[in-house]
Amino acid sequence: MDNELSLVEHLNELRKRIIICLAALGAAALLALPYASQLLRILKFPARGVIDKLAFFSPEEAFLIYMRIGILSGFTISMPVLLHQLWGFCSPAMEERVKKHSVFFIASCFVSFVAGALFAYFILLPPALKFLLGFAKEDLEPVISAGKYISFVTGIIFASGLVFQMPVLSFILAKLGVINSRDLRKKYKYAIVIVFIVAAVITPTPDVFNMLMLAFPMLLLYELSIWISFFAGAKT
Repeated sequence: MDNELSLVEHLNELRKRIIICLAALGAAALLALPYASQLLRILKFPARGVIDKLAFFSPEEAFLIYMRIGILSGFTISMPVLLHQLWGFCSPAMEERVKKHSVFFIASCFVSFVAGALFAYFILLPPALKFLLGFAKEDLEPVISAGKYISFVTGIIFASGLVFQMPVLSFILAKLGVINSRDLRKKYKYAIVIVFIVAAVITPTPDVFNMLMLAFPMLLLYELSIWISFFAGAKT
């Protein structure tokens, strides 16, 4: 009976936190929606010089594009609230020595995501777009769908933001005793293979140059994760 009550309480807690997350996401999206046209211009910036205008091919596409931009912007704005709810839901299963790092977890995840997004926006996307659109010769005129372009750009930005979470995840897992720096160091050669596979999947172009532009930062993040897990484990 106690286990059933505990399960019911657990599900009620999950429901409450999901509602809070959806409310925060909805409020942030509503705040961002009036600025969707300005945000669209910002998202077009990596394609400057190669794409003049974006096109849409159905009556509802322009509306859906602005809604998508508003929701994605709302997700970014509300991320601290979402992370706080995630931590609050998982914290009962954590040890006391880990619970005290909630502020570090939330701030580090947000900063790491922003750093990864900026890396993709300024470093990865401009040469990738130039490379891909460079295949359009005299007999090919690019007419880029705004929906396809936004999906492409935001997909790369969000993927890069998630990749930059490696050091934060390493810190938390080291605190929980799941990983340690010694094991991470031993698995370095496997990590290199995985990093290049992930870079090849995330990178929007098939050329080696753009893949290396993402792979090298990922290797640096893995090395940083090793040192972070070392210091995190040493203090436990």
